[in-house]
Amino acid sequence: MRICLILEGCYPYVNGGVSSWMHNYINEMTEHEFVLVTIGANAKSKGKFKYQLADNVVEIKEIFLDDAFSLTTKKDKLTCDFTSEERQALKHLIACKNPNWEILFNIFNAHHLSPIDFLESPIFLELLIEVMEKEHSNQAFSDVFHSTRSMLLPVLYLMGTEMPKADIYHSIATGYAGLIASLGSFQHHAPLLLTEHGIYTREREEEILRSDWVLPSMKRQWIRFFYMLSNLIYSRANRVTSLYTKAKFIQEEVGCDIEKCQVISNGIHYERFSKIPLKEEDGWVDIGAIVRIAPIKDIKTMIYVFYELSQRYPKTRLHILGGVDDKDYNKECHQLVKQLGLNNVIFTGQVDIVRYMEKLDFTILTSISEAQPLSVIESMAAKRPCVTTDVGCCRELLEGGPGDKFGIAGYCITPTYRLGLTHAMEKMCSSRQLREKMGLIAQKRAQTYYLYETMIQQYRDLYEEVI
Repeated sequence: MRICLILEGCYPYVNGGVSSWMHNYINEMTEHEFVLVTIGANAKSKGKFKYQLADNVVEIKEIFLDDAFSLTTKKDKLTCDFTSEERQALKHLIACKNPNWEILFNIFNAHHLSPIDFLESPIFLELLIEVMEKEHSNQAFSDVFHSTRSMLLPVLYLMGTEMPKADIYHSIATGYAGLIASLGSFQHHAPLLLTEHGIYTREREEEILRSDWVLPSMKRQWIRFFYMLSNLIYSRANRVTSLYTKAKFIQEEVGCDIEKCQVISNGIHYERFSKIPLKEEDGWVDIGAIVRIAPIKDIKTMIYVFYELSQRYPKTRLHILGGVDDKDYNKECHQLVKQLGLNNVIFTGQVDIVRYMEKLDFTILTSISEAQPLSVIESMAAKRPCVTTDVGCCRELLEGGPGDKFGIAGYCITPTYRLGLTHAMEKMCSSRQLREKMGLIAQKRAQTYYLYETMIQQYRDLYEEVI
């Protein structure tokens, strides 16, 4: 079977949970051929892979959004005569109101209409004014004009993509990835699957609400724009998977037919982690944070919390294990450690997690957004309890889902709540017996619900089902 995987902003360019998951997934499914279609922000990343691609990756098509800004006009003036149905689809696109995508695919792909020709045409201006009169009557025309062009340019550019032929198109997000996955399915009349590790639409909504790059008057429209893109693939996908039960119902809330939704949890190689011995007692408590250094992981809160903890438990060490996603943020974190006078924080960089886990008593995750973090499941399999923020399915991992009676495998705290995180870590540090009890519960839960072999078989079955 030839499977086209569509990836946005992750594999094979950056390290991290989704990228590691994708790499292992491809290497496991040796019976299939994979075509990768990758979407990145900057063309300077072309060919700069962090992973060695597997032998069964037979093709890779790299797409970079900043290439859209170098597009030039093909005609002196757009002379297309659009039908009433085409005008309606274009108008709904401009208004972010779930247009007829098949009509749009034909306009910008089959007929090769240039995005710049359209965005500089009288018809675009005419349709935008119609939308403004109804939707944005109290807003400055220049704000709506420039924001709408910024929204639409990458979408129109992506719709001009000629997608590789495949038996199945499998997108690992909604957004831009979902758009061109839908395009590939449309072009080649093939089944379409969506797997969401996090709920992309909600993540973009949170980002936009916090942002200073979006005009306050246009934030609502930008949010509608990403909901429009998610509704595209939700409506066209044969099956939609998520990692945990709560995410499945969030997908329903944001527009997906619940009958399409299926939970396939992440899985880990249990045997690799279950055989790791507990750390021998040496008078120190060693805490591990298996994270890439990026603002969304909120490493600064972790450092502040560890500073408070070390005032009461000076014989503690914090090991921050992972690569750097954001160089400026990494520098700020190192500076913060120096400012606080912390001598027992170790930035390890990329390490062999299985070997390094032998040095750890428990782990911590302070992210402000997660889905189903593999690092937490791996820690659980190694009998290391966890302190996490209450994001994604972390509470379900540590406390169990419906029907799970194993018990508590750690503490789940509100994101950015330093006092709560400090108290939870103090409890962990206070008792080796408590850590060992929670660690056994964690391992049993990992073995029961989060096996890699089970996850892979579920995806194999899904491919067979849709074919």
